Amino acid sequence: MGRIKTQLIKRLTTDIIKQSRDKCSTKFEENKKVTAELIGGASKKIKNSVAGYLTRLMKVKEEF
Repeated sequence: MGRIKTQLIKRLTTDIIKQSRDKCSTKFEENKKVTAELIGGASKKIKNSVAGYLTRLMKVKEEF
């Protein structure tokens, strides 16, 4: 069983996907840089959570 993501993390991630889908990838380090650019004022924990969730979503979308 995985960890539950909050609505804040899910909303920020969908906003990032809508804004810059071409920058998102399946690699966590690249997504961490993208989230740092777009969500500059957030804490490190939130940025990492968003980047991890973004990576997971991009991997799932890549399979289909």
